[in-house]
Amino acid sequence: MRLIVQGGTVVTAGSVALADVLIEDGRILALAATGSELSRSFGATADRVVDASDRYVLPGGIDVHTHMEMPFGGTFSADTFETGTRAAIWGGTTTVVDFAMQTRGGSLHEGLEAWQRKAEGRCAGDYGFHMILSDVNDSSLREMDQLVEEGITSFKLFMAYPGVFYSTDGQILQAMQRAAGNGALIQMHAENGIAIDQLVAQALERGEVAPRFHESTRPAILEGEATHRAVELARVAGASLYIVHLSAAEALAEVVDARDRGQSVFAETCPQYLFLSAADLAREGFEGAKFVCSPPLRSQADQEALWRGLLTDDLAVVATDHCPFCFKEQKELGRDDFSKIPNGLPGVEHRMDLIYQGVAAGRIGLGRWVEVTSTAPAKMFGLYPQKGSLDPGADADIVIYDPTARTTLSASTHHMAVDYSCYEGMEISGSVETVLLRGSVVLERGQYVGRPGDGRFVARGLCQYAR
Repeated sequence: MRLIVQGGTVVTAGSVALADVLIEDGRILALAATGSELSRSFGATADRVVDASDRYVLPGGIDVHTHMEMPFGGTFSADTFETGTRAAIWGGTTTVVDFAMQTRGGSLHEGLEAWQRKAEGRCAGDYGFHMILSDVNDSSLREMDQLVEEGITSFKLFMAYPGVFYSTDGQILQAMQRAAGNGALIQMHAENGIAIDQLVAQALERGEVAPRFHESTRPAILEGEATHRAVELARVAGASLYIVHLSAAEALAEVVDARDRGQSVFAETCPQYLFLSAADLAREGFEGAKFVCSPPLRSQADQEALWRGLLTDDLAVVATDHCPFCFKEQKELGRDDFSKIPNGLPGVEHRMDLIYQGVAAGRIGLGRWVEVTSTAPAKMFGLYPQKGSLDPGADADIVIYDPTARTTLSASTHHMAVDYSCYEGMEISGSVETVLLRGSVVLERGQYVGRPGDGRFVARGLCQYAR
């Protein structure tokens, strides 16, 4: 099967140029200057020509932080692997890396196999897994080595949620020491959960039950403190560290300090921390429950710090932490107690569009847009150059993007299985028009033409940034 994407402006992390993309049997064969002899001869024999005139052509987006069908607070996140990955395709994300979960008392492989059963044969795009390490012991530490060999090369630990996911500093150090030996990347949810639980209990005792108290009981200083502690533990262990969903300037400062002294420390942020704020948690009535996630939404000053961090590469990746819960029936579990509101927001469909708003506003360039949403995630989590690239031999995961489109985000038009939008009524520039997954068109001029099972499991290598 031969296909040519013709006439577009090809945008990669390192270049912007008019070029045609030549595809054969699901992989990139070459980039060729539009109108060149190579392009004309290939186009003459192609099975299909896709017109990308006046459009950007970029590698498929990679969201390395999603939670499909995740149990939390007595319920499950609303998107299945089928609905969530289909929504991702609508938004130009062709690969997700979800979190398989070890249960207390269970093995890592048992958790991984449970998540593989959920995903297999259902995904609209390609997928991989991280492993949540919630029971650090001799057996699970040995299993880490095995999973790395099987293409599960990143492990998440929590300094938050005592009694559920929480690990002590000693357990975290043990996991980091193991990772230093097998090359895995340790991901950290960095909030001081022990202190937070005290603040939550004190707030509830005072009768402070509204959603806005979710933010005041999880202050930014406790995210900064936990990030500092994670960085120092990684330094002791000699391990690489990746801070997930960084939300606060205090936490970013710890990452910057570590990187400045040459430590192998990286961080992601999420669109919600760039566009939403604590003011949304304080919306009238119970509306603020729609915006409850952890870490919580912060101030506009934190937003500005995060945008600067993206510009300077102190923040390496934009992922979503997509973990949607419907407002009715799920978020309402905490109507009389903010601590019982399921933590998580929908976002997998809008990540590419939202970060493009940074391009439109002049905050970042086109290449940086592609880097933080595709290329850097691929390199960070061992998918590059198969993913996140338009180099010869890469999977032909391609997004054709219309920069002139104007759309309005709304729950009435999105494709995620959740009954509200965090960005309801927000007008944005640009829109995903056509998406290819390994050379097959799965979204064509705004119409989904793929099917469940198009996606394949991708085994991952080691982090390519680790020092």
